[in-house]
Amino acid sequence: MIKQHPAYIYADNVVKKKVIAPKYVILQCEEFKAVCDGKDKKYFVNEDRLEKIGKILKLIRMPKGLKMNQRIYDCIAGFQWVLIVASLCIVETANPEKRRYETILLEIARKNGKTFIIAVLFVLLFFLEPKYSYFYSVAPDGALSREIKKALEEIIGFNPDILTQEGTLKMFRIRRDDIECYVTSSKYIPLNYSNSRLDGKLPNVFLVDEVGALPNSYAIEAMRSGQLTILNKLGFVISTKYPTVHNPFEDEVDYAKKVLDGHAEDEKLFALLFEPDDTKMWVTDDLILAQANPLALEIDEIWDDLLEKRKRAIEVESARENFLTKHCNIIYQGAGTETFIPIDKVKACKVDSIDWTGREVYVGVDLAMTNDNCAVAIATADDDQNILADVIAFVPDGRIDEKNKFEKIDYRRFIREMKCIACGDQVVDYAVIEDFVNQIEQKYQVTIKSIGYDRYNALSSAQKWSQKYTTVEIRQHSDTLHPPTKLLSEKIESGAFQYMDNTLLEINFENARCTYDTNMNRYVNKKKSNGKVDMVVALINAVYLLNQDVIFGGDFFVQIV
Repeated sequence: MIKQHPAYIYADNVVKKKVIAPKYVILQCEEFKAVCDGKDKKYFVNEDRLEKIGKILKLIRMPKGLKMNQRIYDCIAGFQWVLIVASLCIVETANPEKRRYETILLEIARKNGKTFIIAVLFVLLFFLEPKYSYFYSVAPDGALSREIKKALEEIIGFNPDILTQEGTLKMFRIRRDDIECYVTSSKYIPLNYSNSRLDGKLPNVFLVDEVGALPNSYAIEAMRSGQLTILNKLGFVISTKYPTVHNPFEDEVDYAKKVLDGHAEDEKLFALLFEPDDTKMWVTDDLILAQANPLALEIDEIWDDLLEKRKRAIEVESARENFLTKHCNIIYQGAGTETFIPIDKVKACKVDSIDWTGREVYVGVDLAMTNDNCAVAIATADDDQNILADVIAFVPDGRIDEKNKFEKIDYRRFIREMKCIACGDQVVDYAVIEDFVNQIEQKYQVTIKSIGYDRYNALSSAQKWSQKYTTVEIRQHSDTLHPPTKLLSEKIESGAFQYMDNTLLEINFENARCTYDTNMNRYVNKKKSNGKVDMVVALINAVYLLNQDVIFGGDFFVQIV
């Protein structure tokens, strides 16, 4: 039966490249298809439950839209069927009562039926889950959280003759704050977002929508922690992209990619990540729209509307950010944000490894104030004139919890990942930074050509380094910083920049804002930036030295205050 089902047909077509889909959707469909083909000994498809779902959806009709009054069974798209079958019908071979997946992650562009399919899933769950089950939805605000409730109300209200019991007593009771199913005594409750009041719930199933707009992961973790005693726990985590790389949804997506790539193991996660594989040519490449909008491949009207929106985004810059983030699933920050470099351009330069052995490198330091973040960057150029870089941040150990709260950055995570070093107590210990610089040659197996610093905060450290290395004072002024700022921007924009996985550096790039002086010289302005940018400033100092020595042939351009 499963091989004739729309879910299997879609997954099979995706795997065979008959249907357009991005890389990670193909990987997930390969896993899904293997289970359906009986190649996975631990899991199988419960076809009795699949048949029951089919019977329910053949009775209910679409309440609105282009396919109004048609059977919902016939209106569900292929990728939506995969979502339903994966979340509700794949079970353990050893215990058929236990479903496989506990987290369903859906990254998809706007207007691709995500609210509709979750509403359909909740209708099914009302009948499939045990008695007295509770379903919750959470979103960045109450209005968004109630979108699922509105969709449920429409489905129930449009099918009064079907969704009744013995033709008289209604199966559902819709109240202001919840929807109750009389058949199973189960309830669906939309929750207002809170940063502290979501604990104490016992959700059989939860939905966290528009996760990219949440300030932190509290809502997701609060719902998950409430499921500890549930046998068949299930959580839907859904969002489009947002113009920020640092948000809870990007953390979920990055983890899902590691699982699908085989770098992490999690058999309880099912992820459909509809984001384009290549984002560079969005102006002309229809594949970007196709990979982010699977519903548009089945409904011509949606595809035509997307093409019109793209035309407008090309001509009207103010419409570009919304189009790229919401309709193409591309992280983009528009001109209005005065961003130094679009974060999608930065992330495109990430590489798996860099061989530093034997290279001559330039070190840039940004020591800032002793009670704030500091950073050390190393940079060099390869034979193809690509800039290779690595950057490490330093934070006061005694202020980590304070910084986590105010900056909404998990510094302890980056310390574990060795992208950040905690030193000192309430102030940064410069001796640790000085020692780190002294160990760069041994750690990276390189030779330091010179060290660039800002006189204001680094004079004492520079005097110590000067006993062993060439040190260069870099005047922190637009006429000095414009050339390396421009060079770094051009290298990243053209893909001639390389760095290893470093989310903290990406956050710094995301925060960085530029200012122009009267001569239109550009420089990163710390005061006008949207958060910490010390790692970017240190990198610009390193690129300044590289620019003068390698690209201009060895004559340093140094301005002394």
